Amino acid sequence: MKRAETPEALRMEHEEFHEQLEKACGSGGETGKAARAVLEVLRPHVAREEEFAIPPLLLLPQLAAGLVTGDMARVLSKTAVLKEELPRMLADHQRIVAALTRLMQAATEEKRYGFAKFAQKLILHAQLEEEVLYPAAILVGEYLRLWLEHNGGS
Repeated sequence: MKRAETPEALRMEHEEFHEQLEKACGSGGETGKAARAVLEVLRPHVAREEEFAIPPLLLLPQLAAGLVTGDMARVLSKTAVLKEELPRMLADHQRIVAALTRLMQAATEEKRYGFAKFAQKLILHAQLEEEVLYPAAILVGEYLRLWLEHNGGS
């Protein structure tokens, strides 16, 4: 993901998640197998997130400050896709959380508590996306659409 297309805090958090999953994959045993299963379902989901769910969030600071410009309309297509794809994104989360739950169980059984705690943290991140980030990204699009309609697109 390009730095300019992702809020710094999210970029760093995603990097940390990737690093921890790679470590878990390399740990062997059932923990390693479970971590590989998480990566299998997580990778395509993250690619979709990076394509259309995260970029609108970059506009939030400007919008909150009352700064709206016509060129912000570039995210309308992304928010429209997110709105349409939301059921699929949420279904992805169900599969991801199920895989993370298996990782948490395997790590606990193998006394790899750090990986179990990591899996729990990633489950909470998915919840944050569902409850805050995805709705915020959709609202960016709705707000911009209404603003552009009201202000003649300028």
